[in-house]
Amino acid sequence: MNKKVILVGVSGSEKDFEYTMLELRNLAEANHYQVVDEVRQNLDSAHKATYVGKGKLEELKQLGEMQEAEAFVLNDELTGSQIRNLEDATGFQIIDRTALILSIFAERAKTREAQLQVEIARLKYELPRMIGEGESLDQQGGGSGLRNRGSGEKKLEQDRRIIKDRISKLTKELDAIVAERETRRRKRKKNEIPVVSLVGYTNAGKSTTMNGLVAGFSTSEHKQVFEKDMLFATLETSVREIVLPDHKRFLLTDTVGFVSKLPTHLVKAFRSTLEEARDADLLIHVVDYSDPNYQTMIETTERTLKEVGVEGIPVLFAYNKADKIAEENYPVLAGDTLVYSARDEASLFELAETVKRRIFTGYKKVTLLIPFEEGQVVAYLNDKANVLSEEYLNEGTKVEVELSPVDQERLKKFRWRVS
Repeated sequence: MNKKVILVGVSGSEKDFEYTMLELRNLAEANHYQVVDEVRQNLDSAHKATYVGKGKLEELKQLGEMQEAEAFVLNDELTGSQIRNLEDATGFQIIDRTALILSIFAERAKTREAQLQVEIARLKYELPRMIGEGESLDQQGGGSGLRNRGSGEKKLEQDRRIIKDRISKLTKELDAIVAERETRRRKRKKNEIPVVSLVGYTNAGKSTTMNGLVAGFSTSEHKQVFEKDMLFATLETSVREIVLPDHKRFLLTDTVGFVSKLPTHLVKAFRSTLEEARDADLLIHVVDYSDPNYQTMIETTERTLKEVGVEGIPVLFAYNKADKIAEENYPVLAGDTLVYSARDEASLFELAETVKRRIFTGYKKVTLLIPFEEGQVVAYLNDKANVLSEEYLNEGTKVEVELSPVDQERLKKFRWRVS
């Protein structure tokens, strides 16, 4: 049986309040909760002691009993004292938005890196919310402040120290994994293969887009990435090589999706993963165009990217799920925006062509004369470049080819000179 919960939100001056409440419902359902009711309160700001106003507490208690709920799920991150006060006043378990998202991430984390990131974020979230045996720190052990520290307070300090040590240990393990990935990233950069990163809101279709491009433009040994119509289906960074028909190739990365009010601890924990996008030559910002709140999703994604230092990189806005919109033509490219469907072959071809035009600049058609004893150069060109024609002459192989700026410099000694 799914846990029955009631959603609670305080609107304050939040312009996207309606959307965040809808998203809270989606998050709750993603965590296998059954939403049985919803409570909203319009306050200038959340109450410091109880989140909702004092007069709302009795209403929550009665509603919880009437609906046979097991918990209240709140639309914001609460302090430890707010959670305790609400639980005391209502008699129900209180789950704030951060705890809810952490729970979803913990279930979705499959790789060791993702598991470490989630666990560190969870421990950092729990640390300031820990309490001892008594109702509050002042009452623990029956003492009065620091002059008479009781066993409850000592136990609390001991527990906190254990958690801090655990955070430190996990962070060291995570740092080692991050350093390893950094080495791989530097190696990729050295290979001079352009990097394109898929970014965007959770469930916008990044993994579906990646799988479509992998299926159409990659070698057979490349695995598809996990995709499902659910929030945070992908927490791990996936990297795939895309090889276009003219042998131009780029690396495509797919990162964790965003959500509004993404907990600070999670952003920090996943910073190294999100930074994959920092070294990209192009960002493909995938947007769920069929969602009426897509503009809010764009703003949230841009804000989070800025938070982790992903700035100043060219962006292609990819408005996905056009197939779900009545009378919407696709694929259609206008400036920096492509309206498309990740499940449509023509759309994926247009996306690949658009990416090609953006990242492969400075390419030139040149004619080379390669001596027969340098046959490995011809093999390299046939494998890695767009060879337009080949002709065997007495002096060697004459090749007309499209070259990148790097290869133009590297192979300039073979330039064809008409005598």
